[in-house]
Amino acid sequence: MTPATRKPKPKPSLRCTVVVLDEAWLEALPEAERLAKRAARSAFAGARRSGRRSLNVALDDDRGVRALNARDRKKDKPTNVLSYPSGERDFLGDMVLARQTVWREAREQRKSPADHFTHLVVHGTLHLLGYDHETGEADAERMETLERRILAKLGIADPYALDWQTVEKSPKPGRQTK
Repeated sequence: MTPATRKPKPKPSLRCTVVVLDEAWLEALPEAERLAKRAARSAFAGARRSGRRSLNVALDDDRGVRALNARDRKKDKPTNVLSYPSGERDFLGDMVLARQTVWREAREQRKSPADHFTHLVVHGTLHLLGYDHETGEADAERMETLERRILAKLGIADPYALDWQTVEKSPKPGRQTK
């Protein structure tokens, strides 16, 4: 095959399906579906992945996420985002976000709900791509650095920057406070 007849590699692409389990998401954040797709695709591109992949984002309430968190992580409380990697090549997996927790954290951290939501979808997508902040400080720093870079390209401020005017009440996604 000559270079002229060689098939070009397909552009990286990510298909993101958003499933609304709690209709209050659409009242609180009407652009949730668009933001989720943009955040997931940006995370995929930012992680420099290739090929055609897909993932699902479920928008639920605290009660639904609490049940999943209790069942799967033995933590009987809601959390902002849970990620479920599929282990498959083309389908990355599922993530689910808890509306009330996302809103509460955004308020406590003095962030817009849209920016916090976007950050959490980026965070969840990176988990589905194999990044893990719970395996050690170096892995956590690598993941946070990538999140910062992706969010900056989306025009969102560094979510890990310390706001001196507020007391941090919510830990970083998945991180323990000291």
